[in-house]
Amino acid sequence: MYHILVVDDEDKIRSLIRKYAEFEGHTVTEAANGMQAVEICRQKPHGFDIIIMDVMMPELDGFSAVEEIRKVSVTPVLMLSARGEEYDKIYGFKLGIDDYVVKPFSPKELMMRISAIMNRIHPTKETALHQTVSFEGLVIDFDARIVTIDGQRAELSPKEYELLLYLVNNKNIALTREKLITNVWGYDFYGDDRTLDTHIKLLRKSLGVYSKFIVTLRGVGYRFES
Repeated sequence: MYHILVVDDEDKIRSLIRKYAEFEGHTVTEAANGMQAVEICRQKPHGFDIIIMDVMMPELDGFSAVEEIRKVSVTPVLMLSARGEEYDKIYGFKLGIDDYVVKPFSPKELMMRISAIMNRIHPTKETALHQTVSFEGLVIDFDARIVTIDGQRAELSPKEYELLLYLVNNKNIALTREKLITNVWGYDFYGDDRTLDTHIKLLRKSLGVYSKFIVTLRGVGYRFES
């Protein structure tokens, strides 16, 4: 079961999420605004399994709160907002969030999305990869979820890591954009190819000189070529 930080300025929304989360056995901590959420995460950077973050809040909006939280924690973030514009979703994914749900929402679906995120980040023992692979100076420890570049640890967002993991597990195979989005974000992803391209760009930046292994297949998708 998970410890969830719910950040929303509406009492009814927090209570609704708490009700369904606790029914499924999860523990919930509440924050009424972004500033409060940042302070909680600074005090306990590893205290939560996932954060549900509203966008429009007083004092500090959700996007700004995520930016601050990312300075101390890589805890998965599910964005919750009444704003469903594509720009907001893409901006959120650039910040490293893991999912974006538009209000009004189904609490049951929200719980399912949380489970989907956690299952991708923490696979079961049967599916977890217990190995380390290297490509020149790029080393990936699947078990520890650590990537090093020429001996230095690379700071990848959870989504960058998942994308790299999928590319490496399918190395030398041409992967369409649709296949990548389906397997990394999920079949019900609310976005388009531009979100994938943005994450590829961010991943390449994180990998530095070893971004050369990620090859663009014009009109198709991408391939990790070793």
